[in-house]
Amino acid sequence: MMIQASCWIYLKVCLVLWMVGQLQGRVTAPERLEAPVEKPFTLTCSVSRERGESLRQVRWLDVQNQTLLSYQPGNRDSVSGQHHVELASSPKDTSAITIRRVGFRDEGCYTCIFDLHPTGSKQGQTCLTVTSQVTVDSNKTAVSGKRASLSCSYGLPEKVQQIVWKHTSPQGESTEVASFAKRSDPMIEPPYQGRVWLSASLSDSQLTIQPVAIQDEGCYTCLYDTLAEGPKSSVICLSTYVLPKPQVSYKTITAGVIEANCTSVSRPPAEIVWNVERDNRTMGPPVTTQLPQGDGTTLVISTLTVQSGLLKDVSVKCLVHHKGLESPIAVSMNTKIGTALTILISVTTVAALLVMSLCFCLWKCFLRKEGKCVKNCRQTSEQV
Repeated sequence: MMIQASCWIYLKVCLVLWMVGQLQGRVTAPERLEAPVEKPFTLTCSVSRERGESLRQVRWLDVQNQTLLSYQPGNRDSVSGQHHVELASSPKDTSAITIRRVGFRDEGCYTCIFDLHPTGSKQGQTCLTVTSQVTVDSNKTAVSGKRASLSCSYGLPEKVQQIVWKHTSPQGESTEVASFAKRSDPMIEPPYQGRVWLSASLSDSQLTIQPVAIQDEGCYTCLYDTLAEGPKSSVICLSTYVLPKPQVSYKTITAGVIEANCTSVSRPPAEIVWNVERDNRTMGPPVTTQLPQGDGTTLVISTLTVQSGLLKDVSVKCLVHHKGLESPIAVSMNTKIGTALTILISVTTVAALLVMSLCFCLWKCFLRKEGKCVKNCRQTSEQV
């Protein structure tokens, strides 16, 4: 039994020594890496030296087996290589280089070579895949009848075969809107032709809708069909507004009592409030009614009951608030404006008649060329 145990221990020691011998002089590097496009990225390799070996030089070869960077360890002045890479700091027996800005052409396999003395060169390899994500604008809002532009981008157009835009309605129905492929023109689906345009680009794609309609509301998927990575997509949602155009009317319901109505059709529903200047002779709070319309808009009616004398004394306004407005719309219904307007019209009319009379007299004087006409014109203007 003791002999068998001794043999087992001996075998284990031999196995460990064999594994250590295999590790010595080997170069280790990640087999595959993914690097985001347009960002800096660092590649690393490390070597396990045998006893008595010294590291004289490190070389990196690019995807075309051309020298990317070389240097002598411990000697920064010996660094030479291509302009878009630089030597990064690293521990002993490890080499690291940084690609300043990764692009599509940086994709491929890189070789790191350690020149050892006296045993020679040992090398390892790392294969790099350049990746990108689809980025889109934040969710957008458009006014019905106006223009809306939706944008998305993908940093590796060289990998893109086709771009497809799809629309998903709030009810969950999905339809294809437009597409663009290599060596072709943008294609617009028949229901959208004449008011939808797609840019001819495989990187920055822009979908333009003009005029925007209520049925355009929903979420749009921008899908990039790539060669190696499969479909890449992102979603942007569009809300459509119909701006309010409020109207005010009122009628006498009983002696001394008036019912005022402020109405507004919009999407989404507007909020209506009343503003009574300095005095509040209203007969209870306003009553609001909402009536959905068949086209997706909502009719809002706000009814306010006031004493009839209130309209002659103070300003009464209907204020309409809506998400699509920077400030509320104010519609006044007081009769004081009517009196001021009447005075303004009267003064303007008298002034116009005076000017016309003077012009007529001057015209007659020009024709007759008589000095008495000037005097007559002055008398006529004084009479007016």
